[in-house]
Amino acid sequence: MHLQLEQPSGGHLARLVRLYVGLALFGVSTALMVRSGLGLMAWSVLHEGLSRQTGLSIGPVTNLLGALVLLVWIPLRQRPGLGTISNVLVIGTATDLTLMLLPEVGALPGRTAFLLSGIALNGFATAAYISAGYGPGPRDGVTTGLVKVTGLSIQRARLGVELVVLAGGWVLGGTVGVGTVLHALAIGPLMQAGLAIFARQDRKSASRRAPDRAAAEPGGDCPDSP
Repeated sequence: MHLQLEQPSGGHLARLVRLYVGLALFGVSTALMVRSGLGLMAWSVLHEGLSRQTGLSIGPVTNLLGALVLLVWIPLRQRPGLGTISNVLVIGTATDLTLMLLPEVGALPGRTAFLLSGIALNGFATAAYISAGYGPGPRDGVTTGLVKVTGLSIQRARLGVELVVLAGGWVLGGTVGVGTVLHALAIGPLMQAGLAIFARQDRKSASRRAPDRAAAEPGGDCPDSP
């Protein structure tokens, strides 16, 4: 999977809003997939498996595992950013809060709707927090760190990490199903589409601010100058 990333050019406030909205929606999307009961993304399979084994809800498990994964960054020579720490704190919390509000759905059409909306929202949410430019999440950082240390391609590193995580989660009782496969197939294109949308938005914002910056520079055009 090749993702076209651009250096974010929006103001800090707009980027912060994008970061936290993206992280919160990631938690919502995870909750939708959990409620569907039709299969989770690889890391969520592990989170759910650990949740079943420990008796903790999936939210605290997600946050705690994210913090533990940061320890793996040390030998991989990765440095966390604001987005990394926020990822640890927000996603699991948003997942649990959403699960409190989402009803249990038994009928297959309803579960399918939860699954498909969860996958679509997950792609958008991931693009939002990545494009904010405040650093990768703990789990993404493992993949990028392996790429730097081993020379593996991003595709192979990510595949290897997620297969190990998926197998471990399945052994622990996490839900693997059609949703797991659909997410794996759809997340790349969905993220790419979301990143393209945010990149266009950033370019428009940058072009609107350019005349103001030019006017503010010494010798720049000023409407009030004689």
